[in-house]
Order: sequence, then C-alpha cells, then structure tokens
Amino acid sequence: MRISPNDPKNYRSITLDNGLKVLLIQDESVQKSAASLAVNIGHFNDPKGREGLAHFLEHMLFLGTDSYPVAGEYQNFINRHGGSNNAWTGTEHTNYYFDIEHQWFDEALDRFSQFFICPCFNPDLVERERQAVNSEYQLKLKDDVRRIYQVHKETVNPAHPFSQFSVGNLDTLSDNAESSIRDDLINFYQSHYSADLMTLALISPQTLDTLELYVEQLFSPIQRLNVSPLSFPPLYLAEQLGIESHIQAVKEVKKLSLSFAFSNMDKFYRTKPLTYIAHLLGYEGPGSLVALLRHAGLINSMAAGGGISGHNFKDFSISYSLTDQGVECIDQIIDATFSYIKLINQQGLQAWRYQEKQQVFERAFLYQEKSRAIDFVSHLAINLQHYPAEDVIYADYAMESYDHDLIKHCLSKLEPHNMRINVVSPNQQCDKVAKWYFTPYAVKSIEAERLARWTSPKLLNGLQLPSSNPFLSYNKAPLTKVDGHEAKPQLLIDQAGFRLWFSNEPEFKVPKGHLYLSVDSSYAVASVRNIVCTRLMVELMLDHLSEMTYQAEIAGMSYQLYAHQGGYTLHLSGFSDKQILLLKMILNNRKFGHFERARFDIIKQQLRKHWQNQTQIKPISQLFSQLTSLLQPNNPPPSELLAALNDVELEHLPDFVKTLYQNIHIEMLAYGNWPQSEILELGTFILQEVSPNTIPSKETPRKLISIQGQGTLLYEVDCQQSDSALMIYYQSDDLSSENIALYTLSNHIMTSTFFNELRTKQQLGYIVGTGNLPLNRHPGIIFYVQSPHGRPQTLLDAINDFLDNFPVLMFELSDAQWRHSKQGLIAQILERESNMRTRAQRFWVSIGNKDLSFNQRQAAAACIEKLERRDLVRFMMSLKSKKRDRVVVYSHGGGNQNQDALNTHRLETGDTITSRVKFQQASKLYSYN
Repeated sequence: MRISPNDPKNYRSITLDNGLKVLLIQDESVQKSAASLAVNIGHFNDPKGREGLAHFLEHMLFLGTDSYPVAGEYQNFINRHGGSNNAWTGTEHTNYYFDIEHQWFDEALDRFSQFFICPCFNPDLVERERQAVNSEYQLKLKDDVRRIYQVHKETVNPAHPFSQFSVGNLDTLSDNAESSIRDDLINFYQSHYSADLMTLALISPQTLDTLELYVEQLFSPIQRLNVSPLSFPPLYLAEQLGIESHIQAVKEVKKLSLSFAFSNMDKFYRTKPLTYIAHLLGYEGPGSLVALLRHAGLINSMAAGGGISGHNFKDFSISYSLTDQGVECIDQIIDATFSYIKLINQQGLQAWRYQEKQQVFERAFLYQEKSRAIDFVSHLAINLQHYPAEDVIYADYAMESYDHDLIKHCLSKLEPHNMRINVVSPNQQCDKVAKWYFTPYAVKSIEAERLARWTSPKLLNGLQLPSSNPFLSYNKAPLTKVDGHEAKPQLLIDQAGFRLWFSNEPEFKVPKGHLYLSVDSSYAVASVRNIVCTRLMVELMLDHLSEMTYQAEIAGMSYQLYAHQGGYTLHLSGFSDKQILLLKMILNNRKFGHFERARFDIIKQQLRKHWQNQTQIKPISQLFSQLTSLLQPNNPPPSELLAALNDVELEHLPDFVKTLYQNIHIEMLAYGNWPQSEILELGTFILQEVSPNTIPSKETPRKLISIQGQGTLLYEVDCQQSDSALMIYYQSDDLSSENIALYTLSNHIMTSTFFNELRTKQQLGYIVGTGNLPLNRHPGIIFYVQSPHGRPQTLLDAINDFLDNFPVLMFELSDAQWRHSKQGLIAQILERESNMRTRAQRFWVSIGNKDLSFNQRQAAAACIEKLERRDLVRFMMSLKSKKRDRVVVYSHGGGNQNQDALNTHRLETGDTITSRVKFQQASKLYSYN
C-alpha cells in the first residue's frame, strides 16, 4: 500500500469469506477509535414507486436490532463513551460511521455490525421514522441547491435512475395496495445489503491482529447475496445536450453553470486529466479568464471541475457567481469561456504545467496532516469502493504522468454541442414547474448561431495562461529543530497595543504554520454603520487581493480575512517557507480604503444580497442568528446591517479606515515551523507596517447582555417560513470552571435522550437537539426544535416537559453509566488535536478567552471529575424552574405571526421583548477586554 513516508500508521487490507473488503489501521497516537462501513447501494437502487427507500432504510438501521432492540441505545452508548455517529445516503453508496473511546471500541463494533446482520424494523418505529424522513424532505423545500438539483433530474434521460426523487416523503413511503412500507423495507434490505458490496475501514491503537479478529468475529455473519449489478442507460440523450435551462431561485442568487458530459473518469485517477484542465481554467491571476470577467463587472467568482459523477457518467462544470450585470451578459461570459478553452488547447498542453500541479499534489501527500479518525475512515471506506486497496490513500493525490493525448481528448469534449447551460436567478422567466420541489424553470435548445460561434471562438485580447508559480517549492522542506511535546505559546512581545505569541510545534513534524493577526479598534464596532463599513473594507480587501495571491493558494497556502466583534482578523495557513512572504504581500496591499468604484458597487450589492438571503435560511438558523444578535450588541441582525448599508458610499471609506487605525490593538499568534528569531523580525515588521502612526489601544470590549434576574424572556422572530421553530437559551452568570463543567456535562448527558424523546418518539421535527452555547466566554446551553406541524406552544411545552422529567431520569442511570458518561466527556475535552489546524484554533481561542495558561480544558475536566450526581440533578432542577432566567426565541410557521401566541400566563416571571435595541439599553452588560 502506498502511503506517505511521514505516515506512522500501520495498514492491512483483507477480504472476508463473505466478500466484505476491509482496511485495518493501527495508529498508536489516534485519540478515538473509529469505524465506517460503506455499501454500494444508494437511491439509484430505489424501486419504482418507492423513491427514497434506500434513504429510509439508512434511518431505520439506527432504530434497533435483534441483539440490541431498544431504539436509541446505540446512540446513547456511543455518546456516553465520548463518541459520535452518523450516516448518509448518496446516489450509489450509503455510508455509516462512528467514533468512540478506545476501551469501548469492541462493544461499539458489536452494536454497529448488527445493523447489517439483524435489524428488527419495529413497526411503530417504521411509522415514526417515516414522519422524520418527510420532515427532512420538507425542510429542504426552499433550499435552492435541492430545487436546482431537481431540475437537473427532470432534464436527463428519464430511464436513468438519476432522474428519480431520492429523499422520500409520506407519499412514496406509505403503505399501498400491493404491500406495506415495512415489508418493502425488509425486502429491500434482504435483497440489497450484501457483504460483497460493502467496504469497512477501522482505526484504533490496537494491533492489526486484534482488529482483524474483531472483524472476523463480528462482520463475517453478514450475508452474501446474489445482487445483480444495475445496468445504467446513458445519463443524457442527444436532445438533452446542447440545451439551456433557466431556473428561478428563492434566494437572491445569480449563477451560470456550463456543464460538459463525460463518461465515468475513475480509471484515470493516476493521471487526473480533468484536474489538470480545471487547474488551468480556474486560474485567477492576472490575464486569467476570471480576472477578465471580474474586471468587466460580470462575475464575482468562478469554480471549475466540479459536477455530478457516477457509474457511467461525469459532468465537468464551470460555475460562475454572477453580478447583476452578468445576468444580462450570459453570452459574453460564454464567449470568453470558449476563447480561454481555445487558448488552453493552443498553449496549455505543456509538461511543465502538469509538473507544477503534480508537485502541489506530491507535497500535499508527503506532508499530509491527520484528520479526525471518524472523517478518515469514512473517506477511506468510500475510496475502497472506487480504488484498489494499494491505492486507497494515494489515489486522491496521484498525478503520475503527463498524458498529452488524453488531456487533448478531454479538452475536445469541452465543446458547445456537448454542453448544458444553467442560468439561475430569482427573476427567470419560466414555463414549467419541477416535481417534488416545485421549482419554476424553462428549457430550450441552444440556437444554431450561438453553437457555431462557440465552436469557432475568437481569441480575446488580454487573456493569458499562468506563468511559472513563484510560490512553489520543489525541495524537501527543512524542519526547525525543537525539543518538547505540544509547546504552549510563549509571549514574545508584550507592549501597549501589541502582543505577539509564538509556539514552534514539535509534535506534528510538518513544514507548515499558522499566523493569526487580529486588529482591534473600538471605532470598527462603535455603531451599526461602522460595523457595516468594517465588513465592506474586509470584503473589498479580499476582492482586491484575489489576483495577486492566487498562485500562493495553489502552492499550498491559504488565508482568511474576517470581521468580528472587535475589528478584524487575518489568518494564514499552509506551508511555512513562503507564508511570511504572503503575509507581507497582503499587508503591503491594504489600499487604506481606496478601492475601485466598480468593485465597490459590486461588493456592496453582494453584501446586500447576503443579508437579504438570511431571511430565506431555515428557521432554526434564523433563531440562532437573532439570539446572538439580541445578546451581543456588537453583532447586529441582518435587517439592521441592511438599513445601514444603504447610506455607505465609496467616498466614506478612506476616512473611516484612517480613523479605524488611529487607535488599535494588535494580537498576533505565530504557530509552526519557524525559528523564534524570524518571528521576532516579523513582529517588528508588523509594528512598522500596520501601526506606525497609531495610538496604542486596549482590546475592544466584547459585550454580552446579562439576562440574570429577568425570568423567562420571549422573543418572537418573523422567519417567513412554513416550519415553526423554538429555541431556549440558559446563560451562566460567571466564567468559572465549575460552571463550564456543569453546563457541558448537562448537555452531554441530555443530548441523546432529548433527541430520542422529541424527534424519534414524539416526531416533532427533523431538526431537534441541544448544544453548548458559550457566548463571549460565558457558558450557556440551548434546546431547539424546528417542526413542520408543531406550533411554538407545542414545542415549548415539549421542552419544558423534558426538563421537568429529566432530573428523575438521572436517578435511573447506574453508577457505571454515570461514571462512563463523565469519563466520555472528559475524554472529548482532553482529546489531543490530530493536526496543526485544530491545535492552532485552540491556541487562538484560548488567547481570545484570556486562558493565557492554556489550561482551561484541564481545569474544566478536573471539575467534571469532581461532580457528583446530586450536583447535576440540582443544576437540572434549576433549569425546569419557571422562575429561571432564560430566553425563548420562536417563530410561527406558515407566515401567520399572530397565530397561537405563547401562553405567557403559565410563566411566573418574565417579559416579552419587542425591541432589540430597547432591551439592550435596559439590560445590564458583561464586558471583557
């Protein structure tokens, strides 16, 4: 098996007698054990009239087996022992996966294996889960991705299974005259879930021999069936190519996609011809197709190479995010696209260009960082379905040889007669409505004159292919020698207005790094208008930098620039050797508020659309956004941002930026493969470049509204959606490790029971859960439900009833279960990061939270260890009190905001919030630097 020379894991590939292919992985440093099983069955296998059956089956396998018949027991066991679990159903595959503490791996595998041996399909649960699948379907009715996808399904060969509805709903999953849905479920399972169609990946510190023994014992009983492979007709008939679709979006979205039909390309994974073509097409530097169209004011961004793929098809797509002007100039964009494809044909097929992309992949493979165990095995289980075992890891990175003829052949497929055009915006003229998601659309053949023009395109002036990438490194990167293990950041510079933290990581041994630079200015958040100006400044900077930094991103470096409650942050990551060069390039091109008017107008319009679209996201997400805006004064809601945006003009930005930089505080973290001396030099540069003429300032206070002493506060939100939703938030009044422990352990113990009770049993909705919600360092916990049929009062009563009853359930936990729950959470909290990115994030969050000893995790874990059951019961009893301080944010479904107001007379204390601003003005503040 080909693995990176820096990969210390041990691998073994085996095939059981029943045909199940298995990849065993021993990793002595992995933080959790994990397993994933993929089966080569998906919605393409759904019987006619039973659309969504494969998806429904995936749901049902979690709800009890003959060996473990209690619904929710599997999830409770995984959760209690510090793990997580999930699954998904795709077109041709279904994937199940979990992770857990090491000592419980064998027991979890036993439970997991029974999914594929003896599921019990409890009749009552079949009916309940049918409702859950229907809720999942209804949840996406206004999701533009699903709506556009449905139009795609209706414009392909109707004999191809891609055309079928995949999710399922009450109609497709109901009993009918021929059979019951339960009988069809059982028949589908017994005729499709065959061991030889399955692949399994496991990772654990245990020896490969031990893992093999587990697999032999637990997964050998899976039956091998005689499943006939599906025979697929062509995805597209001749009349479904050379067409143009116009699709009406719900959100303020404007897109153009050009997709070209290929057969399956998996067999070319070693040379990746389409990856090479996408690399050239997607170039964003000077002279590129993207730069040309962006400067013309027609597009905001472009992505090349994506598209659906399957057993006998692959779409190669070029997707544009359009400006308002771009929607009116579709042909101009397509003209330029075919002109650039012609340029690639004439000048782009060169071995050195391929070798550059090859080097990017080779370096990524050589210095790959670990991902989470659960993500790693779920990815490999799917890779085992596509590639031979010896290439299951390397296949994603392979670019072994430049094949001129193959690339030339693939380029020949990027021609207008083999193309499908999709134009998406809210104002498209349509004459059809797609089934299931009710998407208005129209389809027509592309006119002969346009096809002829694009078949013989003119070369446009100014277009050019990328030059050699100056950020690429071909030599093996040296590692800075460091002693120790997980070095905590040290404060190198601590002076008024500037702090510089540094850690040279000794553990992961990759030549990479992370640079965080946060600029705090109280002026940046002094008003809603100033917050909007800060966002505009950040977005315009990103837009301005995109051309000059693109080659660095290709070479394995990336950066983010984002506004926050104190100002803005710049985060760079990737290979360390030229990362400081990239940082200096970014800082030397800040523009200080002087931007092009055309780009300003476009970016302003983008922000306007983004904030307008927030009214179209799912209700529970809107409630979360409104809750955080209610409690964080420096985080206003989209409606207020929109109102302030209207008055901001380009001429205002230079003075705004100048004033912003007059009083700033800079916090910086350098973590990675650099010597300390280099970072000290960088600190000097930062002081000279960012703040040469500023007055050193303190950090901007992160304000948080205190809800203490206010009882139950009701806050209604008009989501303008068909589903109702409700969220309850409890806030800690202090920052102590003891309170962190109480809130975190309570959520850990309640979450799976809450889900099982309100979703599985009561079927209130598909989105049901609890969660830790720390805001500005204060611990907090939320309970939430989004429901297609339950009113807010029903949802509030259900959550209140759960909170009333749960303390009693605490006494039903055995001593062992109580102990294991605590240990499972402690293991999660203390879990060592698997890569530099997650550790860098922890260090940066710790600095922001003033955990400057970087030991808050250990302190919280120690407090959890000391907690007695009575402590948690006492805390949970306080949650159910009607006098408890909390915020209830809710939305009525169906657009009728006067219907079924929450029954406030049941609450002993509290008030209704009618104005966010007045509530904040009347409330006490927590405020921390």
